[in-house]
Amino acid sequence: MPETPPHADIPEAAVGQSRWSLFLIWLIPVIVVVIGAWLAAKTIVEQGSMITIKFNTAEGLEAGKTKIKYKNVDIGEVKNITLSHDRATVIVYAQMTKEAENFLVKDTRFWIVRPRVAGGNISGLGTLLSGAYIGVDPGKSAEETEYFVGLETPPAVTQDRLGKQFVLHGNSLGSLDIGSPIYFRRVEVGQVIAFQLDKSGGGVTLQIFVNAPYDQFVKTNSQFWQASGLDFSADANGFRLDTESLATIVIAGIEFQSPPTDSTGSPAPANKAFRLAADRTQAMKVPDIAGETFMMTFRESVRGLSPGAPIDFHGIVIGEVESLQLDYDPSQKLFNIPVKIRLYRDPLFTKYRNNGEPLDTKHILDRLVERGFRGQLRTGNLLTQQLYIAMDFFADAPKTKIDWSKGPPVLPTLPGPFEELQATVSRIFKKLDKVPLDAISGDLRRTLQSLDGTVRRADKLINRVDTEVVPEVRSTLEGTRKALGSVESTLAVDAPLQQDAREALRELGQAAQSLRTLTDYLERHPEAILRGKKKEEETQ
Repeated sequence: MPETPPHADIPEAAVGQSRWSLFLIWLIPVIVVVIGAWLAAKTIVEQGSMITIKFNTAEGLEAGKTKIKYKNVDIGEVKNITLSHDRATVIVYAQMTKEAENFLVKDTRFWIVRPRVAGGNISGLGTLLSGAYIGVDPGKSAEETEYFVGLETPPAVTQDRLGKQFVLHGNSLGSLDIGSPIYFRRVEVGQVIAFQLDKSGGGVTLQIFVNAPYDQFVKTNSQFWQASGLDFSADANGFRLDTESLATIVIAGIEFQSPPTDSTGSPAPANKAFRLAADRTQAMKVPDIAGETFMMTFRESVRGLSPGAPIDFHGIVIGEVESLQLDYDPSQKLFNIPVKIRLYRDPLFTKYRNNGEPLDTKHILDRLVERGFRGQLRTGNLLTQQLYIAMDFFADAPKTKIDWSKGPPVLPTLPGPFEELQATVSRIFKKLDKVPLDAISGDLRRTLQSLDGTVRRADKLINRVDTEVVPEVRSTLEGTRKALGSVESTLAVDAPLQQDAREALRELGQAAQSLRTLTDYLERHPEAILRGKKKEEETQ
């Protein structure tokens, strides 16, 4: 019998397909494709431009992770980092967001934000944990670009910061750096944003930024100077120690101020150039554009006289020393030291008037020199031995005139007090050299020997007086004493001699009385000399 297939009694199911099941099967992939296309389109629409930034190094950067930020908001991302063809720089390709399209102009600046210490300021400490990122300072140019050269250091001043930039020219950078503070009356009002060495190598040029509203205090006549740490100087005025503030002892800075004599001035325009002085003293010297340059010649030592030393007239500074040279005069075979000076127009020349009218420089100096106006080196400070040039009137100065044909003209000078003292001492020693000291010493020696012999003889004489004369004198004095005793006894009141003398004096008086009577009679009767006295008269 034929075998019965297993499960033969089970009916076979009929195969059928539903429309909804087929639709559902294809709906899901379509939705995925649509969503993907929508996301791709959205990404393309929202995606900004690809830019290229050139840096010297890619330190801290990482493709796919490093962000580009503006005010801590992500506006782009680094996509790729490659080396340049010459391997001198690195090329960073970054994708910007759509919102950052207006950042892509020519003067936009990019830099790598990492921990830095500059000018006493510490920045980028947050990148120690989050990692480095690229900072942006949006520009204001109308020219668009997608190629940029990155900065190696962050800009000191961003484009959106209010204030003005100025230019300073100085002889040396000193202790200044990018970020060094700018002070006005010891208030920090700005900072140094850039510096470079002049092309000639004769100085440095700095760019500074003064924040608003302090930029209005920068006047056209403002003076700038370095307030770098401790400023110690020793000059003709003595020792001086200056510092602007405690911060400047550690961090150098720049101070500015208008001259005290001319505080009125209009606000300076942006990018105006100023001179950067080494210290406040140099800065506060009023620039004398109308000053006159002269020469003074000295033959004495100028050790202690340096450029910048004052020209003093009765305690008023009327100029300063510009330079010192060394010159040889073949006619006199002597070395001279020409000193180039600058005399300020004010106050010397503007105060000198005739009948209220100002005189020209030549006429003024000719009259002053005629009255004995001379220059003289003097010591300004005994401790520092710094010299300055004093202008004064000397009545006994030799007559001279200024030679205006030379350029610059040479003003007459006189030796300084120390030089005169040296000359006087030298003359004294020359006179002493002419004195015959050997002959004088020989005569003095002989005189001393003679004096010694005289002293010896005097000593012998004194000894002889003591031994021979003194006893004789003593006996003589004794005899004299006895004689005086006898005289005293003789001249006593009750002595016989005194009584006899008194008796004799009485008799002498009586004789004188008789003589006076006789004389009177003879005057009346001169004939009595021949005839004698008449009897009647005698009787009477």
